Amino acid sequence: MANPALPERSSKLDDAWGEALPEAQRQVLDRCLHALTHAQTDSHTLAALLLITRVCPARQLDQPTLRRILEAVGLSLPARLLVTSVRGGVCAGLPHQQMLSLGTALLASLSLDPHMASHHQLLSTVPLLLDIISKGLDQNQQTRPGHSPVVSDLSEGSRPASDADRWSHLQGTSLLEEPIAADCYQVLTAVCALPKGSEQLLSRGAIPALCRAVEQNQTLSYQKGLTLLGCLLSGKTKDRAWSRHPAELLSLLTRLSTDFCRAPDPTRLGMCAQLVQFLPPAGVVSGSEALRGAVSQVWAALRPTLQAKLTPRLIGLVLVLSACLLDLCGWELAGPPKFCCLLVNRACVEVRMGLEEPPGTDVSSELQHTLTGCYRIMEAAMEQACTGGAAPPLRSSSSPSLSLQQSRQVLGVLEEAFSAVMFYLQQVDPGRYDDPFVFATFRSLCSWLAEETSCLKEEVTRLLPFLISYSRRHLQAGSLEQGLSDWMAMVFVSEGGGAWTGGEALRYLLPALCHLSAEEGPRQVLLTLDAPALLVDFLLQTWTSLKGRSDRASSRDPSRETACSALLNFTVTEPETVRKDPCYRALEVHLSEALPVLVNKPHLLVLGANYVTLGLMIGRLKSPPSGSVEADQKRFFTAALRFLRGALESGSGSGSGVVQVSVSWKDSWDEAAELWRLSLQVLGGCVRTWPWVVGLIREEGWLQHTVSMLARCSGLPDQNTQVVLEEVLCAVVERCSVCQQEISDVMRREQGGALSRMRSLKELVRLK
Repeated sequence: MANPALPERSSKLDDAWGEALPEAQRQVLDRCLHALTHAQTDSHTLAALLLITRVCPARQLDQPTLRRILEAVGLSLPARLLVTSVRGGVCAGLPHQQMLSLGTALLASLSLDPHMASHHQLLSTVPLLLDIISKGLDQNQQTRPGHSPVVSDLSEGSRPASDADRWSHLQGTSLLEEPIAADCYQVLTAVCALPKGSEQLLSRGAIPALCRAVEQNQTLSYQKGLTLLGCLLSGKTKDRAWSRHPAELLSLLTRLSTDFCRAPDPTRLGMCAQLVQFLPPAGVVSGSEALRGAVSQVWAALRPTLQAKLTPRLIGLVLVLSACLLDLCGWELAGPPKFCCLLVNRACVEVRMGLEEPPGTDVSSELQHTLTGCYRIMEAAMEQACTGGAAPPLRSSSSPSLSLQQSRQVLGVLEEAFSAVMFYLQQVDPGRYDDPFVFATFRSLCSWLAEETSCLKEEVTRLLPFLISYSRRHLQAGSLEQGLSDWMAMVFVSEGGGAWTGGEALRYLLPALCHLSAEEGPRQVLLTLDAPALLVDFLLQTWTSLKGRSDRASSRDPSRETACSALLNFTVTEPETVRKDPCYRALEVHLSEALPVLVNKPHLLVLGANYVTLGLMIGRLKSPPSGSVEADQKRFFTAALRFLRGALESGSGSGSGVVQVSVSWKDSWDEAAELWRLSLQVLGGCVRTWPWVVGLIREEGWLQHTVSMLARCSGLPDQNTQVVLEEVLCAVVERCSVCQQEISDVMRREQGGALSRMRSLKELVRLK
């Protein structure tokens, strides 16, 4: 979602200037400015300000003159006035209320200059300003209503009329006068607009103070306080704000949700966009009953609204809010199946209407915002539709599941919408590859392709040149695309910090490539597009970023494993390409360098299993060497044997139990077992192709470890494991008479173990 606009500045001094001053008036003003510049005390400064306002109202001052006034006053005086007023002191004989009014007015004017707004002296007043807007004023600080004459003249014509927006029906009364509150918010808004302004406010307690102001209906808290909170809860500070102040923000969300439900329909529709800002990031307060209650309230108010006839702008606001609610709590709280179907259908209709336009038609920024929300609804529907096998999608814990007919209808409208998405992407010119909306559209299509590649197969195949070109362009550009980097930080801040590396596009496409590379037609198109080289480049790039991290920081990345699966599909089905394409040679070198490192990283075990399988599969396809063995090949096979050996171990006790999965492999066995077995099968083929591998098998201890373990233990975890172990042992025996003798000797000594029940191996040893 885009950052919300900052609140309008309500300063004492306007940026619109009047007519040039007459010469006589200019001369008097110059003398007043001289007096102000050379004032020795606060009383002299205040007197000079009063004279200036009498000579020339603020509307008639030009900008250079105004800057001279502000530079002469500086930050010290308004800061002292503010502190003195709050602490109940005396300054230049002014009452407390007038000191506060003048101090905040001057700070508001000074804050218009970004340099002044970032000054440490002004930033030091932020906690006081926050305290004022959240608590108001004590009764003993009140004087007769009204500003000082100085402030009255300086503010003439500059402040807009009182806000009469959608929150006005909630505004209560407060001891704090509206002009003072407006000035406080002006300063806070100016600080927030600084490059690191949100962090400055966050570190100075802005979140609890602003929440307290809204809770107590302090002056302008709904008109300006909520808008400022919306800025702090957007972009990079959203996660930190929620992690530091979850209780205050959840209480605020509950109140706003209640207000949302009670508001009349026109007002409620206008509140949708603002309510989005106050929803927490996914996972920060997951499971909270307060959050579930707030989300349930909002859904209850949205259901009748979504069924009404709305303008495109209003339906967009409702759909974006619905998408955010689904991000938080899924379909569980959304409502009955009929409503869920309606929501998906309306999102798909908006996508079709928005994207099925003639080529060259621009999509407005407002429509882009709506469609991005629709994409998220479609993605959520797709995830539900494709989980649980034949189970209907979009089920709710409080409602019956969708009927089979409803499920088919949902999948049907999704297919039509994604057909429109492909039509749109087919028109995208390379000059628009850095457009965030194109990335959002690409990402949505990839979520569908990850689950569904059988529908619209011809359209998908025709779109492959764009998908590969788009992914390659971003991978090669890396983190240099600032526009997409900023957009990722705003939209996907909860997804890995929102950092753009360039590989994000390919990461989303990888599951689809894994499916498509297994099908003959799409695979041939992918080969013409050098897709294997793109996958290899991705592995090389991600490995560079991974190897420099500590074990704690190098978390598992499933996209690397998916890239390996796609490459494995190419390797199995296109052996000639593997032998000729230079990218596979680069891949072999990478595998030989990376695998020895992965052997010592148990948390990356599944990636290691992928690397072993892929490297052995490529090695099996190469011709036997005529001379010495290449160093990188030997390094890879050494690490692979060490890796494979660590999967199984003897059972506890006397040693006669069943072979067990080792502790280091146990948590990953469900994912890695099939890769481990496939690696052993390919290892047997490598033994027959590469005679030197047999010697390495003995040198590295794999043969001794495996044979002794099988001899001691009574059985293996499953039949498939026994088959692949027997297959590779038979290959070793066929190639090495020494290995044959060693295995024969063990078989004669140990008659009751799993080794003795391997019939093919037993017969082969006896025949030899």
